[in-house]
Amino acid sequence: MEDKVSGLHHITAIAGNAKQNLDFYTKVLGQRFVKKTVNFDDPGTYHFYFGNETGIPGTVLTFFPWQNVRQGYNGTGMATNIGYSVPEGSLEFWANRFKEFNVKHEELFEKFGEQHLPFQDPDGLKIDFVVANKEDERKPWVTNEIKSDVATKGFHSVTLTLKRPEPTVAVLTGILGYHLLKQEGNHYRFITDSIDNANVVDLIIAPDVPAGLNAAGTNHHVAFRVKDDNILMDYREKVLSKGYNITPKIDRDYFYSLYFREPGGVLFELATDNPGFTKDESLNELGTHLKLPNQYESARAQIEKVLPDLN
Repeated sequence: MEDKVSGLHHITAIAGNAKQNLDFYTKVLGQRFVKKTVNFDDPGTYHFYFGNETGIPGTVLTFFPWQNVRQGYNGTGMATNIGYSVPEGSLEFWANRFKEFNVKHEELFEKFGEQHLPFQDPDGLKIDFVVANKEDERKPWVTNEIKSDVATKGFHSVTLTLKRPEPTVAVLTGILGYHLLKQEGNHYRFITDSIDNANVVDLIIAPDVPAGLNAAGTNHHVAFRVKDDNILMDYREKVLSKGYNITPKIDRDYFYSLYFREPGGVLFELATDNPGFTKDESLNELGTHLKLPNQYESARAQIEKVLPDLN
């Protein structure tokens, strides 16, 4: 099983105000701030990582908080919704907490036999808290206000909105090893059996919906998990053999990556488990220091001057 894609690795989204983003995910949702670094291509912009205690793959949501970015909107050719797994019986707690913190949220609904509580973060990113049919045994990060009986466990799913299913389905099944679990109308659920969590990709087929705008409040890319960089490069050959363009291996400090755009328009990444977030910080200190890629370390003073204040 270790040579297969093991569900979701991380999801990366775009935010506006950095401090607002940090406060929402740590203080309102109770996520651990796993890593504070910068965008590899724009070192004057933070790259935040939120997850569980160790930031294991399948729990990590990352953000590029561009201070003056325009508002984005969802549409076809995008990952339009993130599903987080939460414990059974926790949705009432979260609905009340959303009211307390004035979080935009909607009424509970059922999808594929599972209860969902939909809400939006301060930039409008769409997220569902989901009580999965199968108990999620992952250990959550807990805070004084958010205990283990309600805390998020990590990803449940990601939803892609597409004009037509066939090209994307070919990638999910022919390259990534997913299979169709069920269909409800124009909603399709694909799943991989290589892992028990963060293993769902839902498709919404909406041929009449226009393309979205990738800016604040939208998802930038979806990363799928592989064990190490040897398996990563095997997948590079698989993607190339299907006729898609894919990047060379990129060292992202905490994992190795490949990127390709699937034919429905969504940017996919393949990312490794190794080396992990304790590469440059101890477990107890994760997220407490500004960690810079090696190529920017000599410019630390200048970078720190232009990064937004988080205090």
